[in-house]
Amino acid sequence: MRRVAIQWRKSSFSDDTEGGNCLELAVHEGEILVRESDHPEVIIRTTQQKLRAFLAGAKAGEFDDLM
Repeated sequence: MRRVAIQWRKSSFSDDTEGGNCLELAVHEGEILVRESDHPEVIIRTTQQKLRAFLAGAKAGEFDDLM
């Protein structure tokens, strides 16, 4: 069985030039994967629909009180 390398992506808005202060996302086998760059062993799996709903809420300011 051949293992496919996961291609992680991070936002250009990440403020740590060394990559230690950002979230990274990837698509793998139909799932969206999310991890923190400073704890890459912890991976959250979700769907495109759930990520789309979360991002819409973030863009609308629903989580601004957390920052």
